[in-house]
Amino acid sequence: MSFDVCDLYQEVILEHGRYPRHAGRPPRHDATARGDNPMCGDRVEIFLSYAPDGRIADARFDARGCAISIASADLMVDAVAGLAPDDARRIFSRFEDMARTGACPDGDAMMEPLRPLAGVHAYPSRVKCATLPWHTLMAALEGGGQATSE
Repeated sequence: MSFDVCDLYQEVILEHGRYPRHAGRPPRHDATARGDNPMCGDRVEIFLSYAPDGRIADARFDARGCAISIASADLMVDAVAGLAPDDARRIFSRFEDMARTGACPDGDAMMEPLRPLAGVHAYPSRVKCATLPWHTLMAALEGGGQATSE
């Protein structure tokens, strides 16, 4: 039996796309933003709750879209929970680079859980699906509003 990492990553995306762990509106939140990709119809809303020290205590999302967009939102929430906003911004920058190039350096513990999404670089139209939740997170961190995937 052969083991194909690409198949494993595809399964991770499908699992998070079908059964997201962080979907839904929280009863309370401190910041929110909406994102829309009019080219494919993906929509996401991000909800953030902050801890007293300013870190992201909780993040949730409400989304309608493809498995890549929903999986990206779900994995993103795991990646940023507990982080300071500046650390979340740094991960966004690294994630955006990974989604566009496929490069995910070995040993990068913060990016390792996001590695299943590195394969979207091979499908330029899907890069926007993967980055939409992240652009929306950035809008929420900046005080809310509307985001589009660039």
